[in-house]
Amino acid sequence: MSGLNQVVLIGNLTRDPELRYTPDGTPVTSFTVAVNRPFVNRQGEREADFVPVVVWRKRAETCSEYLMKGSQIAVEGRLQVRNYEDKDGIRKWVTEVVARRIDFLQRLKKQFSSEASEEGV
Repeated sequence: MSGLNQVVLIGNLTRDPELRYTPDGTPVTSFTVAVNRPFVNRQGEREADFVPVVVWRKRAETCSEYLMKGSQIAVEGRLQVRNYEDKDGIRKWVTEVVARRIDFLQRLKKQFSSEASEEGV
């Protein structure tokens, strides 16, 4: 029996995307998306979840070029849980969304060219 691992989020970037390259030259961008919860707490305030997102290859470069803190996006991808040892030898766990698709909903650094929007992100 196969499983299903699909995540869909709509929210706003909490900071500008960070573009970097792996040792073999593959582009990777990471950022955090604030997603409002659909209810208010006892104090009447709306809370949010802050979800780390990772984007790879050409899509990573496009996100870095067009997105900025506050940009509203839709993310479709899969949930990934990984672990690593930090410099002190302590095991750290990371839960993040690996994006398969990003839709830019508003507030971009610059406008998309018709060529870029036809290619999809």
